[in-house]
Amino acid sequence: MKLSFEYGQGLMEANLPDSTDVFIPGETVKDPPVLEHIQEETLASILNPMGMAPISAQVGKGSKVAIVFPDKVKGGFQADSHRKTSIPIILDQCMAAGVDPKDIKLICSNGLHRKNTKEEILSILGPAVFDRFWANGQIVNHDSEDWSNLIDLGNEPQYNAKVVMNKTVYDADLAVLIGHTLGNPYGGYSGGYKHCATGITNWECIGSHHNPAVMHRHDFVPVSTKSLMRGKFDAIGHHMEACMGKKFFVCDAVLDTNQRQIAVFSGLADEVQPASWEVADKRTYVHWARKKYDVMVFGMPQAFHYGNGMGTNPILMMQAISAQIIRHKRILVDNPVVICSSLCNGYFHDEEFPSYRAVYDLFQKDYASKLPDIERFAEHFSRNQTYIDAYRYKFGYHPFHAFSMISCAHIAEEQCAAVYIVGAQEPGYARSMGMKTRATFEEALQDARKIVGSSPAILALPKAFKTASVHLCMEDA
Repeated sequence: MKLSFEYGQGLMEANLPDSTDVFIPGETVKDPPVLEHIQEETLASILNPMGMAPISAQVGKGSKVAIVFPDKVKGGFQADSHRKTSIPIILDQCMAAGVDPKDIKLICSNGLHRKNTKEEILSILGPAVFDRFWANGQIVNHDSEDWSNLIDLGNEPQYNAKVVMNKTVYDADLAVLIGHTLGNPYGGYSGGYKHCATGITNWECIGSHHNPAVMHRHDFVPVSTKSLMRGKFDAIGHHMEACMGKKFFVCDAVLDTNQRQIAVFSGLADEVQPASWEVADKRTYVHWARKKYDVMVFGMPQAFHYGNGMGTNPILMMQAISAQIIRHKRILVDNPVVICSSLCNGYFHDEEFPSYRAVYDLFQKDYASKLPDIERFAEHFSRNQTYIDAYRYKFGYHPFHAFSMISCAHIAEEQCAAVYIVGAQEPGYARSMGMKTRATFEEALQDARKIVGSSPAILALPKAFKTASVHLCMEDA
């Protein structure tokens, strides 16, 4: 059969055996139905929060409000997106209760991601909210290096993880987390306490869970909400709440393949998380496969969720491949083969990922036999002022981000018999990360047969990065 896979700015064609099984999220197995009346059902959720009083009972004249919303990496830009629907409702509720608009701050929870530009913030929030609050400096990106607006909360008691958080959120009378419950290889789902544990903190806090000791455990692969990583998200969120002396008001939407709302839940994170996961499980954990697969085939574009260059930057290429292993491990044999198309042209996008090239260079020397071997340099990079300034003032990713990605990237190195990159323009970058290279999918599959046999079970994912992924499971599991 002929299939087309993501590749650079376009597609690469592959001629695969007719026995290949194809999965496309939202098409092969339909998503649950989306909300018919998004505005009304979001309002009903916000007015009737789970486990806590409504906003009108929590704020009044003189109250300070912080509304934390996800950055562009989380997607969802349509006119009736969750952010564009829920935030105006929450603003109306606050102001109806007597909150002065000047006492409201909207904070983009970019964490260690690059700060979002003015134009990107506009696309996330829409013109009505943007025009009302941007000019007065009431819409900002979180700055994980701005110690004038960070507060060190010490270590949380359960796992001894360091906790630092945004001081504006800490000081607010009402702290709102707008989140997306969407399948995520890091802890099962976005949203809930994952939002505050990654979006409004600093590299030391994120380093307590985005590290090899957490991500190379048996409970991290396949993806699960019962992993140590998820436990640390919850513990960090609980510690923030205990130190603040108040609970987050969470408003999370369960999203489908196209970022549309399937359900909306508001209230305490400890009640919103299980309720939203129960609904999201029906879309995310897809019990579909009737056999385990020897070979997984997909492609990556040059630009996807972390930004332009993700599909050509060798560290991020490896991370993206690992993410597919994490998601789909339940239906893969031990030590499968991955075949992936990538331009692999040496484009790191140094402006957006300023520390990545230097981190990559470290992996090529200094006794670095496998990716975790360079973890020892994480603090050195994370305190490098040049990289910190690029994060704070030049829309670059924080230097620790590269190390958090390496922890994930090693999973492919560790769990695959071989990873093939096809169509590489500068194949040395792939080879230097431990991957094999071939010109075409067909050549890669022919070589892979030396590992998996002459008649391998093949899984094709033609839209692996164009759609919101699922976590594939065995049909009878």
